[in-house]
Amino acid sequence: MKQSILERQFESIGARVKTSALRQGDLRMNVLSDRHGEYFDVQINPESVIDVFALSTDPRDRHLLLLAKTQDEKGVAQKQRFLCGHDERAWFVASVPGNASSVRQAKEALKPRSVRALQDLMQVRPKDRNRRKNRAFVRQGEWFFVPQPRLRVSEAWVLRNEPIRRGAGKPHMCELLVRTGGEVVYVSRGYPKALTSAQYARLLQGNPALRKLPWKTMRRDMAVFVKGRIRHPDHKTVYLACWHRVVLNTETEAPAMRNVAFLD
Repeated sequence: MKQSILERQFESIGARVKTSALRQGDLRMNVLSDRHGEYFDVQINPESVIDVFALSTDPRDRHLLLLAKTQDEKGVAQKQRFLCGHDERAWFVASVPGNASSVRQAKEALKPRSVRALQDLMQVRPKDRNRRKNRAFVRQGEWFFVPQPRLRVSEAWVLRNEPIRRGAGKPHMCELLVRTGGEVVYVSRGYPKALTSAQYARLLQGNPALRKLPWKTMRRDMAVFVKGRIRHPDHKTVYLACWHRVVLNTETEAPAMRNVAFLD
């Protein structure tokens, strides 16, 4: 990897990049700020990273697809892809699953399968498929909102000004929200990844003393529906006139995001 080449590739989309050495892990991507504004922070482990470069750039759209080639201790090569770009008000980086070789393919790879199927069913034109709003969905950041015009819900189920978030990021605030279904899971200090009911029962059977931990019952992968105004400091407010189902993008399926869980 040549620093000057990487800098020029990011400059082509109007962005800055800084690199530094990483001791543990392969590569870490982030968006940070200094007195000149936001920049991409790329931390690279020279022991395991073979190369890092832009596989594809789209200067007009201010996006690039970054490819990181790594190898483990046994010499097995792996590839990680990151979509870096500007979305409305801020720069972002997203891990991309699959084998995308262009910015356009990376954007499609980040769409959930159900969203891709719906845009095909509704014959959304190719030029409209990456708009933030089309016939199949409304997008705000990593969230897709799929219209459900026939959905009717009881007023008693509706929560007001409720957040949705992935991980520890800034929440998207929803004017009206309903959650249904999902799987009961147990979370506690030392067990942050969440245990299913069966896993929780087996754990306590093997070590009854763990019952004293401050366990919290949550629900994973619930069906979430929103309506009204959806607000976030990094994005324009969107208004949903009817109920829309909330679907998270596929970033958590990428190799660099395998340990992320969607909990509500």
